[in-house]
Amino acid sequence: MVTRLPLEQYRNRFDASLIECGSTKELKPLEEIVGQKRALSALTFGLNIGEKGFNIYASGMHGTGRKSAVRKFLDELAKTKPRGNDWIYVNNFDNPYEPNAIRLPPGMGKEFKDDMATFIAEAKRFIPQVFESEDYTNRRDAAVRGIEDEKARLLSHIDEVSKEKGFLIQPGPQGLLTIPLKEDGKPYQQEEFVALPPEIQAEYQKRKEELLVELRNTFRQLRDLDQKGGETIEQLNREVALAAIGHRVAALKDKYEKVDEINAYIDAVQKDIVENLPQFMPEPPQQQLPPQFANPLIRELAFRKYEVNVIVDNSGNDGAPVIYEQNPSYQNLFGKIEKEVQYGVVTTDFTMIRPGSIHKANSGFLVMMVEDLFRNPFSWDGLKTALKTGEVVVEEPGERMGFISTRGIKPEPIPLSLKVVIIGTPQINQILYTQDPDFSELFKVKADFDITMDRTEENVRNYASFICGLCEEYNLRHLDSSAVARVIEYGSRLAEDQTKLTTRFSNVADIIREASYYAAQDQSEYTSDRHIVKAIEEKIYRSNLIQEKIQEYITRGIFLIETEGEKVGQVNGLSVIGLGDIEFGRPSRVTASVATGRGGIMDIEREAAMGGPTHTKGVLILSGFLNARYAQDKPLSLSARLVFEQSYEGVDGDSASSTELYAILSALSGLPINQALAVTGSVNQKGEVQAIGGVNQKLEGFFEVCKAKGLTGKQGAMIPASNVQNLMLKDEILEAAKEGKFTIYPVSTIDEGIEVLTGVKAGERRPDGTFEEGTVNYLVDKRLKEMAETMKEYRSGPW
Repeated sequence: MVTRLPLEQYRNRFDASLIECGSTKELKPLEEIVGQKRALSALTFGLNIGEKGFNIYASGMHGTGRKSAVRKFLDELAKTKPRGNDWIYVNNFDNPYEPNAIRLPPGMGKEFKDDMATFIAEAKRFIPQVFESEDYTNRRDAAVRGIEDEKARLLSHIDEVSKEKGFLIQPGPQGLLTIPLKEDGKPYQQEEFVALPPEIQAEYQKRKEELLVELRNTFRQLRDLDQKGGETIEQLNREVALAAIGHRVAALKDKYEKVDEINAYIDAVQKDIVENLPQFMPEPPQQQLPPQFANPLIRELAFRKYEVNVIVDNSGNDGAPVIYEQNPSYQNLFGKIEKEVQYGVVTTDFTMIRPGSIHKANSGFLVMMVEDLFRNPFSWDGLKTALKTGEVVVEEPGERMGFISTRGIKPEPIPLSLKVVIIGTPQINQILYTQDPDFSELFKVKADFDITMDRTEENVRNYASFICGLCEEYNLRHLDSSAVARVIEYGSRLAEDQTKLTTRFSNVADIIREASYYAAQDQSEYTSDRHIVKAIEEKIYRSNLIQEKIQEYITRGIFLIETEGEKVGQVNGLSVIGLGDIEFGRPSRVTASVATGRGGIMDIEREAAMGGPTHTKGVLILSGFLNARYAQDKPLSLSARLVFEQSYEGVDGDSASSTELYAILSALSGLPINQALAVTGSVNQKGEVQAIGGVNQKLEGFFEVCKAKGLTGKQGAMIPASNVQNLMLKDEILEAAKEGKFTIYPVSTIDEGIEVLTGVKAGERRPDGTFEEGTVNYLVDKRLKEMAETMKEYRSGPW
């Protein structure tokens, strides 16, 4: 015999006196992460294991505190880890198109950049000074003087030889001219020389050839002297330049002696300075442009190759870096190479390399939302490549895809060592795990965030401490004990379980913020339970326009729902409509018609392509129940039709399968169904009524209809007994139940349910296989036998 549900089971009330405080002002803010033991264990493991591929997917529904929990956990963990290294890019003097990356201890990158800037500034100042010094002038003059004296000797010698050979040497348009001389030392005129006897001309020609040989030898010696002079001056310049910067180079190398790459780079810088001394010297006056055309930036561009590009600076961190990337575009993740236009030409160099989040998070932790990651093209593939190769490369997405053919710089890849945490929903985790083979190799750890936690004394205290912290962080009014009790009950309502509390703290926080607003309007010192109730009601009111319209249509008779009387083959079913920000229950009329035939049970929703697969499954289960109970001694000669009347948005789910079965049993037995009751619950082939979802919304939806049509004291609803633990009904229903105006009946079997709906005993099968006379099962079985006989006669008849 089904009994009415006791009033205390309509909602698991919380006694405000158990909070042990007058208000949350007396409590301490919650500092730990509660209700997520499994997720925290996974985070602890995943973030501390050093093996490759143990990155983390933090899985959970929105509002479960995934981001705040990960942030809080990482911020604390990062403090116990060493600071990350600094990274710099410097010029590769052997190949400027491939800049070098250098790792430095934390904080040293910026320091080295400043030291190099100081060094180059000093070089630009001291090198011109030493070359303008008297000592350099004397050494240069001494070196040049010897060369010039030797050149003068050679020129004097060639002059003597030419005179001995009887020639005068003069420069001409085509080079040196050898002009024959008379015995008095005067040069011959052209017509005079031509008039000389041939033997004398031949003698002059012979001496001229001898002179030319001597000239060639002398000029070769002069060139050798010029080369020697140049090398001497160049060697002198190197020695002077090294003397000017040598002690500063030595000081830099001593300071960074533990970083081999830095010492090699300093040597390369010193070598380049010595080889390009003219760029450190002032421009000669004749080369200077007029002031209106002078551009000092052009000259400074030559010194950009000595700059240091610090792309990662960990000097300000107390521990390992933790980077939360809000917009993980490809460039935001992996960096970019900027460009500039110089005289109409697009150029770039190593100083324009910009870091991405992966660079900044190296040696630490990188956190992203998976939805944001997939919203940006190339980011997911780029991330997988970086994690698989263990290095991060700065390149253009177009270059990665082969779309860019122009030559650009290719910075040296940086070794990667970090933990990546991506936060997303369980659905995306499942898609990635099944559709992307790389995912399970790169994200081996799943931190699963639960949506509920047990409603224990400890967790209740944690809830109150959470409220305290929320009020203090956002300067809200503290909650008194009655308000805390309401929030606890609201947490169970969101969890849809009397023994649980929701861990979707963002939803709870929103109600507390709104309630604080109403408390401020009332000029109350504290937020009380009435403010919490108002916040909940107002939140619903802002979103339930469609619900009210449906209720209005039912009240006006547009949607046909009866809450009084009895009808054969007609039951009030309950469903839930979800609109994103609100879910509410809607009663629907479920009807069944039966006839003799072989069609079985036809689901009109399915035939009209308005029924989902789960609903179709529920209908098919009905055939299994009917065959198992009534078709053991005869064929089931039944053609039944089921439909949700005035349902236009489609139907899915099996929560109405028991309702549909009651309608069929009523139609077969001829027993009317009490229309003052509504029904929800699924059924299995054994006739057991099973739990469904949304039981609170369904009951409240039918209650609103009954209230609008007028409460008679006979109205109520029938739910699966296993759903009693999910009840957290609103005050209005509790008051109506207390006054005997609304009743809930928990049932475990179809037999229990049909008795409540018809007021007739279900009836048990007797040893001879028949049911007790006058019972529901007897009447159903009798009708099915008649249908079978009719079907038999029909088949054997003359027609």
